[in-house]
Amino acid sequence: MQRALAVGILLLLAGCAQTVDKGRPAGKPAGSAAGNSGDNSMSNAVSTFDPKQIGKTDVDRVADIHRREIFASVRVLAEKLYRRNPREWKKGGHASVEAALDRLLDPRTGWRLAETGGKRGTDAILLALREDFAGDRVGAFIAGMGAMLNAAFEEKTEFFILDELDPQKLYNSARNLEIAAWKLATARDASGALLLLSNETAQALQPANLSFEREFGKMIGNLDILSSLIADKGHRTIARVAQSLATAVFLPVMALR
Repeated sequence: MQRALAVGILLLLAGCAQTVDKGRPAGKPAGSAAGNSGDNSMSNAVSTFDPKQIGKTDVDRVADIHRREIFASVRVLAEKLYRRNPREWKKGGHASVEAALDRLLDPRTGWRLAETGGKRGTDAILLALREDFAGDRVGAFIAGMGAMLNAAFEEKTEFFILDELDPQKLYNSARNLEIAAWKLATARDASGALLLLSNETAQALQPANLSFEREFGKMIGNLDILSSLIADKGHRTIARVAQSLATAVFLPVMALR
């Protein structure tokens, strides 16, 4: 009952917002006279106002921003990994990095790839870094990461008053990204060669290239801030975990309900 009432109020307010500008006399354009600068600014504000914003709290807007930044970093990491490991996108028979990215990041796939054999989330990340995996390692790694993050955001791309996020899922995702970044930088085959190239160590006259690490850091920071904000808002407690990266296991995200 309360949910239906809330939805009704939102629809009523949205209708009011769309009719705010109808009070101006017909035939009188906004700002037509020298003294009408106030009317003009009000008209511009109304014309650019998105009624959807009425249905959002400040926390919803913050969640929108953090999600957008996190998935922007996912795309950056995907492109960087493909460019450093061109053999991976070629495994899929793609004509270019851009074509491989279009396939990998297509929202219609739901972060599912045929070559992962149905594995998703952290299971797909682990599969990508197995020595015997013959498929597109970058695709499997990014798809696994994307599916995990998507689950942490309850499969939503935008948030409103009636939506709820679980701060534990967001926190666990941040810790899982720390583990994934470590595994990416250290996973090697039997001969000692890295399975995927990412960060470059410092060489003579050249500083270390830590751009991958920075993108992971941005995502982890966004998740930690958002999880703390939502926990404080809902007076909830996050079960925090301290573990060694070398022996760490992935924390549940997709399995949490």
